[in-house]
Amino acid sequence: MIETQLWHPVTASHSVREAPVAVELLGQPLVLWREPGHDGTPGVLHAWADRCPHRGARLSLGRVLHHLHGARLECPYHGWQFGGDAAAAQATAACGRCVHVPAAPLFEPPAAHAATVFEACEQSGLVWVRLAVPDASSVPASLRQPPAFAPWQDPLWRQLLCGPYEVNTSAPRLVENFLDLSHFGFVHEGWLGARSHAQVDTGQVQESADGLVASDCRAWQPRAYAGASEGGWVAYRYTVPHPFAAILRKDATEGDPVSNAIALFIRPDSAGSCTAWFAMATLGDLSDDEELRDFQDAVFAQDRPIVESQRPKALPIGKDGPLAEVHSPADRMSSAYRRYLARLGATLGVC
Repeated sequence: MIETQLWHPVTASHSVREAPVAVELLGQPLVLWREPGHDGTPGVLHAWADRCPHRGARLSLGRVLHHLHGARLECPYHGWQFGGDAAAAQATAACGRCVHVPAAPLFEPPAAHAATVFEACEQSGLVWVRLAVPDASSVPASLRQPPAFAPWQDPLWRQLLCGPYEVNTSAPRLVENFLDLSHFGFVHEGWLGARSHAQVDTGQVQESADGLVASDCRAWQPRAYAGASEGGWVAYRYTVPHPFAAILRKDATEGDPVSNAIALFIRPDSAGSCTAWFAMATLGDLSDDEELRDFQDAVFAQDRPIVESQRPKALPIGKDGPLAEVHSPADRMSSAYRRYLARLGATLGVC
């Protein structure tokens, strides 16, 4: 399926330090671990299958060894050591290969004695993993890297990661909720919307192989951000650069000095469950980090019972059949999102 060929977030970067960390992606148990860093900087990160090829023990129960010839991950069962030196791996394809068997120290393990290695990288405060090499004929070029979030790279902006949030619904349902302006006045009444100002402007939606862009989306909000003191019409720009990610941006305007950008990044855990993070970036907001997190937590707490109540948990992207859902003009962005998933051939969390 196409989902195995895409990059997905699996955990926050700061959670992977000295000890190995166990996570799971699309049913694949993974062990994340770092090589020792230099001068206080984080070391190179690795994502391997959480299984020793010797007798199947979980490598995440082992430990990272500092070795003269490069960092190693030691299996907790028989102490087999697997090499992780990034420079050597690039030159010899040896990353993940067993380099020492304590019970037979003179034994030279063959190439087949190796852990399964997956691609991993770090971006927007998260660790991203891809389980399979993408098929150039089915995966657009824009999806062969993790989704970009420009404000996270800008030193003028303040960055903050919120989550993880474990949610009992599919990843597409959560993305669609993020794109939906018309629930603000009901689910987030008094925060992001008001029943007395329920009308929204869905703006202009552009669809392409690279995803979706919706500009000039407008909703009336009594409190559009953590430090806001009065309500007004707020204009957003939404982008969907990945089937399980979406970004909104609100730029400063006359009378509103705050620019905010929020990226929703989701790890699909199963067809009906997922884990989400919000990478937040702000410019001009005087709220401290705790206030920003509290605001995001409160807003998401309002969303959670609603999205978890939706049936089916999978997002219906077909136009016909007993699970098909009806639409209104206010659903322009979510309808475009469903078409995007259909064009990609997404199968996880849709029906």
